[in-house]
Amino acid sequence: MADDLHSRSKSPAFTPVGRVKPGADGRNDALPGTPHEKAPDPELGTAPIDQRRYTSNEFMRLEWERLWTKVWLVAGRSLDMPNPGDYIVTEIGAESILAVRQADGGVRAFYNVCQHRGNRLRPCGRGSAGGSRTFKCLYHHWEYNLDGSYHRIPDLDTFAQGAPPHGLTEVKCAEWGSFVWFSMNSDAEPLAAFLHPIPEHLDPYHFERMVQTRDITVEWDCNWKASVDAFNESYHVQGIHPQLLWYLHDLDIQIDCYERHNRYLIPFATLSPRVRKPPAIPESIKSIMKGAGMDPADYEEPIANIRRDVQRQKRAVSGQQGKDYSELNDDQLTDDYHYTIFPNLSLNLHADDFWVFRQRPHATDPNKMYYDIWTYELVPQGQEWPQRVKHQSWKHGDRSIGLVLDQDAANLPNVQAGMHSRGFRGLWLGRQELRIRHFHKVIDDYLFPPGTDRGEWTSGDGT
Repeated sequence: MADDLHSRSKSPAFTPVGRVKPGADGRNDALPGTPHEKAPDPELGTAPIDQRRYTSNEFMRLEWERLWTKVWLVAGRSLDMPNPGDYIVTEIGAESILAVRQADGGVRAFYNVCQHRGNRLRPCGRGSAGGSRTFKCLYHHWEYNLDGSYHRIPDLDTFAQGAPPHGLTEVKCAEWGSFVWFSMNSDAEPLAAFLHPIPEHLDPYHFERMVQTRDITVEWDCNWKASVDAFNESYHVQGIHPQLLWYLHDLDIQIDCYERHNRYLIPFATLSPRVRKPPAIPESIKSIMKGAGMDPADYEEPIANIRRDVQRQKRAVSGQQGKDYSELNDDQLTDDYHYTIFPNLSLNLHADDFWVFRQRPHATDPNKMYYDIWTYELVPQGQEWPQRVKHQSWKHGDRSIGLVLDQDAANLPNVQAGMHSRGFRGLWLGRQELRIRHFHKVIDDYLFPPGTDRGEWTSGDGT
């Protein structure tokens, strides 16, 4: 592996914890599953990234016209709409999208707006069209079928021009990974092509086996990209999350950049070389051991061996626990495989759970955003599924979202404020922040395709 800061630290205190090798040590790594090979690093330059990309209304407008309305985005979870007439309404920028389960089992999506006077048909969230399997506008009772066609227009004979020529305006819609996706771009490539290679990487986790345990939206006082940045590197762990250094190796990071998407692989159940070896097993690692069915009081091996032994333990007891890890390599039984699905999904993936952070832009203000937290836990085979949690929403500071996320949330308004300073000359990124530079490169692929005038904007590559 290259001796770069984003993949291996040059600190003399650094001791690599080891990566999976197919078939090594009798482990289960030779089976098909999530690729773990290091991808070649892209050449993206070293110049600063213009901070006005986070503060400018003009840049926000370009993002809306050339990015948000062109890409595939997540509307919600397929499992939340199992029956015909079940729907999800989600918002992105100024738009509201209505995704509806059809009678044939498929899903279609529409702009959530009545064709009469522009009233929104349903509020944001989940619901069902009920036995009528129609959507009735609460303003004048224009009524639509599940496929968006008109079901009934009261007093239609009083409209000399007749009904509008079309019903609800449809947008592209598809399903993958137990989620519903949509695109406002009628010429958008197929979802599978847009996501490549994400399905190959993430299908082995079997998201459909996991139940949702958190569904939260928090309004943050920062640009949406500042939030994506915060989850795209581990360089900030030492500063913002020092407690995490006692159970993860923040310097043994493998970074992989693909066409649009990227990831890093970070070892858990181990120590950062930034901290001194403790006299006893840290409480955070004890929790990981207990979760695997190990008693820390009985453990007599060095702390450096815990990660390996947790992996072996989880593999050994998976069958009796009703958990199928057969498509996961051993590192996936302990580590955080963290993916960014462009443009606005951050995923923390583990064998028994996964977290999705969806970063959505504010409709009018580049200094605000909406941060969605969706967490899921594996339901052992044979166990009854618990009820899905209800959605909650508030502004930052009103309630806690957990220590680690509170730490990020408290810091980001300061980052956003600093972006406006006359004394700040742009993001100065190191190799540990390669994913951020790659993220901006992909943004530019949409905003400034070949033949498009970039004007004053640059992502730092000097072009």
